[in-house]
Order: sequence, then structure tokens, then C-alpha cells
Amino acid sequence: MTIKEFAKKLIPNFIISIYHYKLALLSAVLFWFPSKDLTVIGVTGTSGKSTTVDFITRILEESGQKVASISSIRFKIGEKEWKNELKMTMPGRFKIQKFLRQAKKAGCKYVVLEVTSQGILQYRHKFINFKTAVFTNLTPEHIEAHGGFENYRTAKLKLFKAVKNTHIVNLDDLNSEYFLKINSKTKWGYGFKGLDFKLLDPNLKTIFADNISELNNSLKFSVQGTEFNLNLLGKFNVYNALSAICVSLSEGVSLDICKRALEKAKGIAGRMEVVVKEPFTIIVDYAHTPEQLESVYKSLQAKPLICVLGSCGGSRDKWKRPVLGKIAKDYCKEVIVTNEDPYNEDPMKIIEDVAKGANGKAQKILDRREAIKMAIKLASPYDTIIITGKGSEPWMCIENNKKIPWDDCQIAREELMRTDRID
Repeated sequence: MTIKEFAKKLIPNFIISIYHYKLALLSAVLFWFPSKDLTVIGVTGTSGKSTTVDFITRILEESGQKVASISSIRFKIGEKEWKNELKMTMPGRFKIQKFLRQAKKAGCKYVVLEVTSQGILQYRHKFINFKTAVFTNLTPEHIEAHGGFENYRTAKLKLFKAVKNTHIVNLDDLNSEYFLKINSKTKWGYGFKGLDFKLLDPNLKTIFADNISELNNSLKFSVQGTEFNLNLLGKFNVYNALSAICVSLSEGVSLDICKRALEKAKGIAGRMEVVVKEPFTIIVDYAHTPEQLESVYKSLQAKPLICVLGSCGGSRDKWKRPVLGKIAKDYCKEVIVTNEDPYNEDPMKIIEDVAKGANGKAQKILDRREAIKMAIKLASPYDTIIITGKGSEPWMCIENNKKIPWDDCQIAREELMRTDRID
């Protein structure tokens, strides 16, 4: 047990909360409350946050605005961008407030932030003048850390309670009614046309995707008669696009500008990222919850799948490990379970837990590079190798808070070049 973990067990929760709150206030004071002159958009939910942040940023830039954004993938201020190498989706309070000050100094009008439940619990969202809150979806994650799904949902709801101006909600999500009940000046909802949803507010503005089709390497759908053709994989990306379109419409940006911006997107790092197309396809994705994993596999099941997966976050959400293994078994012809981010837990124990769900179908390979290498050896033409769990993350986190440089995409390319599978 680390000193930090020991302190958390020893110190009462209310004292820890006071500590986090005061840090949030101090950081805002130190940087002169920079968000008061910015239009800040917060995106929360279980899945799709990083992609939605990227889409919103693209559309606002296409409309002629200077935009800053933070996601699990990158930091961006205007044309300057750099990787998020913190292994933390939502940075600490001082880093966020400093970033907001830098964005203001650079002349940005908008800032788009990915907001996590853990960040909310630690008041990282406090003293930020959010104009808009976006809810993408909610499925079980961080359940052990929050002490139950309801607590996890309550943490997400706190962002909406703090934002009084504009709320944007995925109407097709089963938890949408909780977010719609919270008061705001303006409410927008989005979903797929024809799916069931509840309208709890007669003033709710809505948009729906119609004529949705998944092509070989693209998505097609219509919104209010405007046809969108996205160079992206995965039907779930239609939801991400809809949430970004809602934000943009609420800011007075036209559908034509939304279309232009989204159709320029060639892919998001580590999100259904096509790494190799020949002699077979290799895709890297961040999926690490059961719902995310199943959505990824469903979108790719037109071809035989070889999957490489693990269970990120040692000592976290242990319940999902055999569930991930079962989903992999159900959708993939070859299943390879490997290491991800064990932290201080025995990585082979995590691998065993995931493999149990595959009911004897899985190969267990501790070394992640070797696991990717094995997937390449097993692949035939027309197969798809799907490597999940880390996406574009630049580190693998092991015991004693050590981090090993890591890049699933780069390693897949290296191992393919080392074999005789490529000319």
C-alpha cells in the first residue's frame, strides 16, 4: 500500500473533501478565475467523451472560432496541441486553471473540457464557469470507487447541477431522465429516430439521426435533411456526432458548418483507429467497459475477429473482468488476454479473471507485445485484429507508481514489420 492509499484510509472523507474544495478555490484565485471570460463546455458520461470533445472543437473551429480543449487524448490551445501524457483524463485543479488562463491569453473564445466522475468528486470542476453541460451515456464503471452505480450517476449529475445555462442529453440512454430533471435555461436532446425516449420537458429542443447506415469504412446519417458522411467506424460515433451537433446548434452554428467539419475528420487517435489495412486490418480502440467492448465488436463483426484485451486498472472494477472475457469469446474467433495497467495488483491474476469469462477459449500472454505478436501470427487475410483497453495512452502503469512508455499502434506496426506477413 502506498502512502497516498494509506492516508485515504486513515483520513475521514469529509476532511479529504474539504481539502479538495480548498485546492480548487486556491487554484482559481491564483489564476484570477480565468473562465469568467470564456465559454466553457463540459462533456461527461461513460463513453464517447474524448471523441465528442474533438468533434465540438472541430465544428467551432470550422465556424471561425479559436478553441481550446482538454481530453484524455490531448491538450489544445488554438493551433497548438500536445498529447495528454498525464494518465489522467481530467487534470488536477491547478493544471486546469492554468490551462484556462493560457487559453484566455491566447485569445480563445471557447474551451471544451472532458469531465470525469472522479474529477467531480475532487471538485476539479468547481470555480469553472461552465455554460454548457453535455451527457453522452452512462454504464457501470468505477463502481467500487464510487460505492455503487447510483453514486457514480450522482457524481455525473453534479456537473449538470452546477451548470445553469445549457444542458444537452442523450435521450436514448436509460439514465437520461435523471439529467433532464435538472433545471437549466435551455435543454437539448438527441438520439436515433424511431427509438423510444421520454420527453420530460415540453421546451426541450431535439435533433435525431435518420437513415443511419454503416458502410465499409464510413458512417452515413441525416439530421433535419442534412446528410452526413463520416470517415469513421462504429455506429456509436453517430451519437458522438449528434452531441457535438447539439452543442454547435445551441451556439448558433449551422448544420452545414457541422457537416463540413465532421466530414473532414479522418479518425481520432486510439478510438477505432485503423493502424494497418494490409494484409489484414489492425484496429486499436480504448474500449475497456463491457458496453464499449460489445459496441466495438458489433461494428466490426462483418469480418472474423482476433482480439487482444485485458482489464485496465488493477484493483478496480473487478466485477467486469469475466464479463469482458465472455464478450470477447462470443464475438471473436481468437481471444488473447494480456496485461494492461495492473498497478500494484498481480497482472496474471487479472488475466486469469478475464480468461475465466472466455470459458477456456482464451490464450493468456502476460507480455502485451508478445500478445500483439501472437495475434498477427494467427491472422489470415480478411481477418481483423482488434486491440482494446489502452487506445492512445502513452504509458503502462505498473507497481509502485511506475510507468512504462507504451503505444499499441506503434507496437502493432513494429511487430507486423518483423514478421513475414508484410512485403
